[in-house]
Amino acid sequence: MSKMRIIILAAAVGSAALAAMLANNMIGQKPPEQQTVEINKVVTVPVLVAAKDIGLGDKLLAGAVIWKDWPKENITDPMITKEEQPNALTDMEKNRARTFIATGETILEQKLLKSGDAGFMSAIVRKGMRAISVGISVNSSAGGFILPNDKVDLILTRQLEGKSPSGGKNVVSETVLTNVRVLAVNQTYKQDPTGEKVAVEDGKTATVELTPRQAEIVSMIESVGELSLALRSIADSEGKTPDTDVPELSGRFASTPATKAQDIMIMRYGVPSYTAYR
Repeated sequence: MSKMRIIILAAAVGSAALAAMLANNMIGQKPPEQQTVEINKVVTVPVLVAAKDIGLGDKLLAGAVIWKDWPKENITDPMITKEEQPNALTDMEKNRARTFIATGETILEQKLLKSGDAGFMSAIVRKGMRAISVGISVNSSAGGFILPNDKVDLILTRQLEGKSPSGGKNVVSETVLTNVRVLAVNQTYKQDPTGEKVAVEDGKTATVELTPRQAEIVSMIESVGELSLALRSIADSEGKTPDTDVPELSGRFASTPATKAQDIMIMRYGVPSYTAYR
């Protein structure tokens, strides 16, 4: 046998032996230990939330509210949990929204008007205030864009005796009240066979919130002309509290003391002028 073949054979035997040793070492080694990373899971609790926008006075019918997982540490007492009220989805169908509830907002007890409570309108009128309805049309209500809880100005438009210098009708407009809260628009209530009162979108009135004195004035002057609603910016009410965010008489009406009520009564019975206001 030649030296070259001996060298090649020796190299092959050595390589085989080395491969066997390496394989034996790898088989004998223990697999690396896997590290377990523990993830802290947030504990959640199902709470009742709005599945869609719920308007002022709307019933919480099926599909209006759903259960949604909420972090347990963020649960507050007013929230409605599935653990405390498991039948809330069906029980809520008897209730109405005391205020607007946006999609995804939690349902709170204080935002609900429950069946058997006082009438809906009397429940949302603030203490010391009065609800009064005034006739409106699409043209006199900002094209139908005025909604409950909006703030408006009440403008009286009336026709004077005689003609204007141009020969046309002598018509004047004057702001009577500013910063008036709207309670309902185009809603009338009728009794259904079950005894529940339901809102029907076929009215032609706006219900507004006024002080007793302001309600008297509006009732009296409504027969003089047409009342229009002028929508105010929501920014006008920023920073105001319920005690300060109240309607105010404007112009000559602001300076009309309570003792002048009889003057307004004269206008109500057909005197087409403001000469009675002093």
